[in-house]
Amino acid sequence: MFEFVESAWHRMTGLAPFPEPPIIRTHYPVVLMHGFGLMASMRRGGHLHQEAMNLRAHGVLAFAPNVAAYNTVAVRSEMWRRRIETVLEETGAERVNLIAHSMGGLDARYVIARLGLHASVASLVTVSTPHRGSSVASLVLEQPERVRTWLAGIFNWMGTRALEDATSDFLTSVAQLTPEYIGQEFNPHVPDHPDVRYFSYAGVAGKGTDVPIHLFLEVLNRPLFDREGPNDGFVSVESAKWGEFLGTVDADHVQQVGLSFMMRNTFDSNQFYADIVRHLAQEGF
Repeated sequence: MFEFVESAWHRMTGLAPFPEPPIIRTHYPVVLMHGFGLMASMRRGGHLHQEAMNLRAHGVLAFAPNVAAYNTVAVRSEMWRRRIETVLEETGAERVNLIAHSMGGLDARYVIARLGLHASVASLVTVSTPHRGSSVASLVLEQPERVRTWLAGIFNWMGTRALEDATSDFLTSVAQLTPEYIGQEFNPHVPDHPDVRYFSYAGVAGKGTDVPIHLFLEVLNRPLFDREGPNDGFVSVESAKWGEFLGTVDADHVQQVGLSFMMRNTFDSNQFYADIVRHLAQEGF
């Protein structure tokens, strides 16, 4: 009888010896770098804030600053440089690990190669970064001039009001994401630094896969598939590969940063970024 009561009490309380999340012991702090646009800013704290807070629950010194949503790599990278220097000053660390989603990965490469932060960055992990550009950017620029002007007006207005120190240049930043610009201008002038380890992931969803994709992204997913193959709605798998490729994740571009927009989402972005950081810890970073 006593054993029955004891068992029932344990099931009711659900207590475990260690209810807290297991510690992930990284050598360096982690900075999460967001991509292009404001969709992820709909969440409290902005881009990747929730994922950073989950990492802190695991004992990781994690930060998710915000920079201009709709501006060029050079402008955003200068903002990232200041954010990273703040993290270094606050933590007293000599270096940081960068984990960058989408355009944030281009910013990170630029910060390392062109702004002299190679000595302050131990590793860079990119997630669905258009390292060879994205045909989605080309599709935007192929629209009639009146459509481009209308889009620029809306996104520039939104971008300058979303963040205190932000400016916006929507059309120029989109042009910098085309395969032509990345291949001919960006990559030749932004080489990898030998003192930094580079890793990458790609996302897949929609056409050519069994992974559901949000209706908003399905419009882009199909023409991008025709031009570049399997993709996550914004970036193809082939474009996302850089450095040591660690594989694909079954998630579209917005699910990768924890968004679902009322669509059933089976992808756990908190777990994904915790797994990335766990891998970095195992690698000594």
